[in-house]
Parts: sequence; structure tokens; C-alpha cells
Amino acid sequence: MASLSSDEWRAVCDKFTNALNLTEVESRNDPENDPFRSKYKARELLREIYCSLKSFEAGDGEEDSRGESTEQRPPEEPLDGQTEDVFGRGFSADSPAGLRAAKLGAVEYYLGVNHVETEELSAGQEHLMNCMKQLEKCRASSENVSLYIHVRNQLGILWAGRDETQMAQGFLETAESIYQRYMKEDGTPPTDMTEYFTTEENQLTHQERTKRFELAFTHTMYYLAQVYKSLGQTERAATYCHSTLQRQLQLNQFSPMEWALNAATLSQYYITKGRFMEGRHCLSAATVISGLAGEVPSEAAAQESETENERREQLRQKRAEIARCWIKYCLNLLEDAKKQLEDNIGELDLDRQDELKRARRREEEEEEKGRKSALLFGSEDTFDSIASVEEKVMCLFPLDFTEARSVFLVGQNYVTQAKEYFQMDGYVTDHIEILQDHSALFRILAFFEEDPERRCKMHKRRVDMLEPICNDLNSRYYLMIRRQMMFELAETYNEMMDLKLTVANRQADTQTLDNHTIKKFNHLCSASAKYYQMFLDSLCSPEGKFPEHLEDEVLRPVLVARFRVARLHSRLITSSPTAQLDNLNKSLENYKYVVQYCESHPEAAAAVETELELSTEMAGLLPLKINRLKAKLATNN
Repeated sequence: MASLSSDEWRAVCDKFTNALNLTEVESRNDPENDPFRSKYKARELLREIYCSLKSFEAGDGEEDSRGESTEQRPPEEPLDGQTEDVFGRGFSADSPAGLRAAKLGAVEYYLGVNHVETEELSAGQEHLMNCMKQLEKCRASSENVSLYIHVRNQLGILWAGRDETQMAQGFLETAESIYQRYMKEDGTPPTDMTEYFTTEENQLTHQERTKRFELAFTHTMYYLAQVYKSLGQTERAATYCHSTLQRQLQLNQFSPMEWALNAATLSQYYITKGRFMEGRHCLSAATVISGLAGEVPSEAAAQESETENERREQLRQKRAEIARCWIKYCLNLLEDAKKQLEDNIGELDLDRQDELKRARRREEEEEEKGRKSALLFGSEDTFDSIASVEEKVMCLFPLDFTEARSVFLVGQNYVTQAKEYFQMDGYVTDHIEILQDHSALFRILAFFEEDPERRCKMHKRRVDMLEPICNDLNSRYYLMIRRQMMFELAETYNEMMDLKLTVANRQADTQTLDNHTIKKFNHLCSASAKYYQMFLDSLCSPEGKFPEHLEDEVLRPVLVARFRVARLHSRLITSSPTAQLDNLNKSLENYKYVVQYCESHPEAAAAVETELELSTEMAGLLPLKINRLKAKLATNN
């Protein structure tokens, strides 16, 4: 500032340094009853700086290149955040007028942020828009491009906070295009805004300027990821999130646990899209980077220090959450592989298995190419560590039991880790969800197993882990979870019953089954029917009345449960004709319920096409069987 004496300019610089220190350092120690004390003091200093600059500007009255006073020039069209050309109009930023505009704009920017941070959003918006108006007077260049991006970032955050997502999108996409054009046309390390009020001896190095500028653009990418997510543009959001994480690593500007959790969360998007290579990479990076946060403090240290206790809890929780993301990875990989391999009755299709194995070699070659084109996380320090974590689990579909088991074991290991933190005492819902995932891992592994006896043992493991908790849970507080568990236990017992019958049929026909096998079969049959009935009973009113109309979320489960209960009662083996008649009547009652409900609610038929067809058939056949049995009983009596 040529017309200010060096002493006056140094006083302005000192005020600015103090304002920054009050905002970024002193404010952390403000008392609870006066939380913005330091920020209010900083605001006063910024206002004083603004007045000094304005009084100088008023006294200077320099004309621009067109001979017009800078004060008299009519304002340009107001900016709404949409892309506009900021490179080809206005003063050169390094001219006296351009530099004054940038400095006034910077003070407006800091005042805007100050008001936003003290929850005065309208005043904050006004100052930020004033900053934009100052920048209209000059072209974007290395002297002011950082301010151009920062102010749009802040306006983007402000509008996003008001749920005006498209307004936020406009400001942020403009910031992105300004960065990209600047890097293409100039690319030199730009002046940081703090340098407008710094004496020459305190100017930043080129390296520090680059780092700060790149960090500002990383924030643009981060905020755009949130905006695209809000707009439902999930793929675009994932791309921006991935780039943000990569840039944070490159700039070494991240909190290890926060970064790791964000990478693990991103993995869940990739997994749902079947992009397991990217999902595995995100999770492996999350595991490695979370390790940079250090060891979990011991219980003894945590008891001695409140800070250590808080740190211990945070580290344990976030690592447990990353473990849960790994469980979902293994579960989805196995589930998607199962869908590829199953036939129309849900069994392993051996021809399809052979076909996919033949295609595997080609896929592995493609994976190597894909790997090179994928955006990899890490630096020289972490690449090898991330790769070694990746090697522990495959990202291609497992095609046989051995491969499926290797994925299962990784998932089971993370189940153990997650349960260490999310224990039943204190984290009931989380603990049960982890158990349900563990059960699902066993269920899918059983699909790959060809031996029915071993499959049956895997399902037994599921029963052993779910049954005690299901029976102990308070149905008043955990009704939905109990329903899920009852239905799963019913299906598991049903599966075990079918497997036992398969084994028995290999050894002899059902007419000559030994007593032990019959007893086992009937136990599984009754247990399955019991849990289906418990599920159905949970829908009754306090007076014990079953609902006349089924809500969408329970429609299929209820009709399937009724169908299965009917089937199970008809399959119970008994030597007593009276017991057999009782079982057949219960069976008919449930088959008729399915048929009658679909007749009175035609829209329900689409949800249970197969079950309805079989129920209709059995509702016609069973009365004949019941009548024959009644006649036989009457003759014997």
C-alpha cells in the first residue's frame, strides 16, 4: 500500500495477525458462558483494518484504465454462484486498484466467516457477497485466485446448511472450474490470503503456498461430494469423496481415524455397486491409516486420565466400526457370488461353477489392468502396507468352498474384533446386528458346502448364536429385532430339517427311518413351526387378535410363515392317526389362510406367487386326505 507509511502498514498487519490468533487459537479457551468472546474481539480488529483500507482508498481516488473512478464504476451483475469468466475482465490483480480490491475482499471474507462462526448467518452471507463484489473489479490471477476459491467454498457451505443444495452446487462448481482453469493457464503457487496483511519478511514459501491452495481445493472437492450425495448423484459423490481422501493423503492433512472411517464408509458404496476391488482397497487403506492413530491406551492409563479414557473409547469404537465395514465386504462378496452360482431352486449349479472358473483366468488378467487405472490411495510409506492387507482377502467372486471359506474366515475374524467393542451390555442393537451378519456368513458358506451333514452343522452354529439372545430379549423394547430373529431361526431349523431328510433318504426311505432319525426330524420340524408361530403371534393385538390387513413390510414374511407352518405340520411323522389328523387340520388352516388372504387382497398375490400356487393346490388336496383319515379312524373305532 504505497500511500500508507511503513509504520501504519505494520500496525494493520499486526492487527490482522492478532485477529487470526484470536480466531484460531484463543477462541478454543473461551468460557462456556461467553463462547464467542475471542471471535468478537477479532471482529473488531477486522473492522478497524477495513476502515483503514477504505479511508486510504477514499483519499487515493485512482482512476482505472478507462479513466473512470473505481468508486463511480457501476457494479456488475450480481453473482449467483454459477460459472462465470473471472479471468478476462477487470483490473490486473497486481495493479494498485486490483490489490486494494483483493485486500478489501479478504477482510470482507474474514468478517463473513467470523459472523457465520458466531451463528449470525445473514450478516455472514452479506460480507461474503461483498467479498465477491470486490473481486468483480479484478481478474483472477495468482495474486487473488485463492480468495476466489475460498469465498465460494464458504458460500457453498452456507447455502448447503440451509438445504439450498443447488445454490451451494453453483458456488462450489464455480470454485472447481476456477481452480482447474488457473492450474491449466498459470499453475504457479498463488498468494495466500493471509499474505495480503504480512510484511515482506514474513511471506510464505512456494511450497507452503502450494499446500494451502491445494488444501482449499480439497475442501471444494469435499463439499461437492456432500452436495452430490444430497442431490442423489451417488456415483459422482463417491468419485469426489475418493479424490478428497487421496488429496488429503498427498497433502498430509488428515486425522488418521477420521480419514480411515471416511474411507471405510466409501467402501460400502463400492460394495453395493459390486465394485469389490475398490471396496477392498478403501478398507485396506482404512485399516493401515487407522494404525497411524497409535495404540489404544491401556485400561489402567484410561482410568488415570480422562483424556486417555476418551481417546481409548474413540479408537476402540472407530476401529470396531471399520471392522463392521469389513464384515459387510465379506458378506456381500459371498452373497453376490452365491447369486451367480445358484440354480432356480437356490442350490449350487455345478455347470455354472465350471463355466465361471474357466472365465476366471481372463478376469484376473483384466483385474491387473483395472488395478493400474484405479485411483490408488497412499504414499510411498503406506502403499506396501495397504497391498499386504489387500492380499489377505480376494476381490473376485469365490467359486468353490475353499475360496468361500477363506473369505468367511476373514469376515469371522472381523466379527470377533467388532464384538469386543459392541458388547451386549450397552450396545444391544449393534451386537445383535453383528451376530446376524455372523449368522449370514455361515448361511452363505453352507451354500458352497456339498456335504449335507456338514451344512447342517453350520446351520446349527447359527441356531446356537441366535436362539439364546432371541429368547432373552425384551419384546417390549426390541420387538422388531425379535421378529427378525424368530423368522431367521424358523428358516434355519427348516433348512436343517430338509438337510436331515436328504441324509436319511440317502440311507433309507422315510417308511423305515429309525426312531432316532424320526425324533431328530420331528424336533427340527416342530422347532421351525414354533418360531414361525412366535413370529406370527408377535403381530397380534394385546387382545390376541391377528391383523386383518398386513402392512407392506410384513406382507411377504407373514404369508411365507403361514405357508411354511402348513408344510411343516403336514410333514411331522407320527404313528398316531389322531395326532396325524390334528396336524393335517392345522396344515389346511394355514394353507387356506394364504389362499383366502390373496383372494380378498389381490395385490398380495404378486408377493407370494409360488407359495400361493402350492397353497391353492394343497387346500384342494388336503380335505380328501383328511376325510380318508377320518373314515379310517371311524372304522377302527
